[in-house]
Amino acid sequence: MSVARITEIKASSTKSFDDAIREGVARAVKTLKNVKSAWIQNQDVLVDENGDIAEYRVQLKVTFILED
Repeated sequence: MSVARITEIKASSTKSFDDAIREGVARAVKTLKNVKSAWIQNQDVLVDENGDIAEYRVQLKVTFILED
């Protein structure tokens, strides 16, 4: 039997939501062992003074399996 834990992380990118997701998962894998999945809980953008998108942000739930 295995036990999983879920942790919440936020990641951002100036390129795209996809890039923010990839950055977030890559960072989680560096710190956590046995990462199995991630899902996007929320997405938002930071808008600059000209009305352009300055940053894409994602809130991820990352699932990983705890070791015995």
